[in-house]
Amino acid sequence: MAETTNSTLKAAAFTAGGTERERVDLPADLFDGTINMPVMHQAVKAYLGNQRLGLAYTKTRGLVTGGNQKPWKQKGTGRARQGSRRAPHFVGGGTVFGPTGRKYNQTVPRQIRTLARKSALNARARENALIVIDNFNYDAPSTKQLLSLLGALGVAEKKVLILTEGFKPNVFLSGRNLQRTHVMPYADVSTYHILWSDVVLVESNALGYQLESVEEKPRTARPKSEAKSRGAEKAERKTAKAEARSANAHKTARKAAKAAGKSAKPKATAKSAKKTSAKKAGKKKGK
Repeated sequence: MAETTNSTLKAAAFTAGGTERERVDLPADLFDGTINMPVMHQAVKAYLGNQRLGLAYTKTRGLVTGGNQKPWKQKGTGRARQGSRRAPHFVGGGTVFGPTGRKYNQTVPRQIRTLARKSALNARARENALIVIDNFNYDAPSTKQLLSLLGALGVAEKKVLILTEGFKPNVFLSGRNLQRTHVMPYADVSTYHILWSDVVLVESNALGYQLESVEEKPRTARPKSEAKSRGAEKAERKTAKAEARSANAHKTARKAAKAAGKSAKPKATAKSAKKTSAKKAGKKKGK
């Protein structure tokens, strides 16, 4: 299923001009020699399936134009009765159980894609088909300069995959017109592209940048006095919400009591006002 090697993998190193340097040790985190064939097969199959459009489409008898009347009368002709010329057994009629569009999309989990790409890179490294190149500092697109580099490496007649640190337009334009050369960022490479190529050229900074981005930052643990469990935090939130609700309930109760007190006071009517005024007038006369 999966092949592994304990020894560290090394790769040939060259400058951007084609000058040979000492062999370098590949990062052990990525190049551990693991080659998983089933995972690579799954990743490549999914990639090729996602490139298909599935545009094959045929018309049934309900979609073909014409055939709105009987081709001949029901009886008296000696032939079999027919209702439409668009029937499947007529020439130019509809198709039975034909293709009506299909989706070939396949989804592969991210961890499987990562493992497949890692296996493909390890396969090229074990075949001595992975070369580390210094930075491509092209001031302007130059296909001639890129061809001279491929010629110095002896891979001009092979399918070459160049992986750069990020997107570099000048390098991409330099290799765009070469049929056997494909230039793309290291972060965008897939298992299919690696297995398609015979030789892989990787920028030295691309490997280092990728490894730094993969490494996780150390987490600083809070002291035990400040650390709180999730259950305690949830309980505190619940109590705070309950207190807020109770305070709102008290406010609403006070407002309701005030409104009820005002409504309970009897309203003075016209008759009661006349009676009170008459009583007051009688008292004044008596005095």
